Amino acid sequence: MVSFPEPQMVKSNGIEMAVYEAGPKDGLPVVLCHGFPELAYSWRHQLPALAAAGFRAIAPDQRGYGRTSRPEKVEDYDMTHLIGDLVGLLDALGLKDAIFVGHDWGGLVVWNLPLMHPTRVKGVIGVNTPFLPRPPIDPIAAMKARFGEDMYIVFFQKPGVADAILAKDVGRAFRFFMRKGTTAEEFAKRPQEEQNLALVKALETDESRWPGTPLLNEEELAFFVETYKRTGFTGGINWYRNFSRNWRLSGTLEPKVRVPSLMIMAEDDVVLSPAMADGMERFVPDLEKALVRHCGHWTQQEHPNEVNRIMIAWLKKRFA
Repeated sequence: MVSFPEPQMVKSNGIEMAVYEAGPKDGLPVVLCHGFPELAYSWRHQLPALAAAGFRAIAPDQRGYGRTSRPEKVEDYDMTHLIGDLVGLLDALGLKDAIFVGHDWGGLVVWNLPLMHPTRVKGVIGVNTPFLPRPPIDPIAAMKARFGEDMYIVFFQKPGVADAILAKDVGRAFRFFMRKGTTAEEFAKRPQEEQNLALVKALETDESRWPGTPLLNEEELAFFVETYKRTGFTGGINWYRNFSRNWRLSGTLEPKVRVPSLMIMAEDDVVLSPAMADGMERFVPDLEKALVRHCGHWTQQEHPNEVNRIMIAWLKKRFA
């Protein structure tokens, strides 16, 4: 079991943020941003590896998660707030800038950070999540048209509904979400509603029918379950409830990331497939890519050694 540090509580952008650190204070800061339904703990394998390589590794529980504040208003979880939290984190730690690493939703945030605050970002590492230019129509409308009402992001728009379903049995929710060992080819043979990402419906099927195998050991599962029993899922789901708002607010941003960037893709992620990173170079000119084979969505937890190797080699090459 990887040991995990106790958090430091800092004030950032009007909230209290739990921040977990490892490594020398004078090391190059690397801020690790998690997705849903994750926590700073999702980076438990990266903190010690980055620290041993001489970097200052910083992993916050982000707005709505873990020990960090959970504001009540849905609009308090829009991209402006999420990015403001990370800028406020740098200010609280006395840092001019940092490398930002983001997985899943964290990736959406860190790719937008240099668009909104270019002087605070030295580099970006996307894990599974590519830079996505602003779509021509409201993304929720597009997802509804393509996948239907039960597609999980569309389903999440209903106030309180998914929150209650997931909170009813937190252990079951995490056994369902955090799995490994399913290939993209196998996913293509699953029932159509699963291919349409009707994940909340799939959660309610018999557990013996779930694809793949559990990712977390008992101690890791207990960490997530105990945390989410206390916090619920609403904070994280509220990020999804701002897709349309973020789309409306982002119309004036130039879609160009002007810092050194790395895109780490996972071969068998069926939600954020490697193909989604095709053409990123038009928006991220200084870009390198790496593919983690035989890996699903939870890349830094599924193949931590490979992710650590790729990240540290790139960081040393570009920022040594």
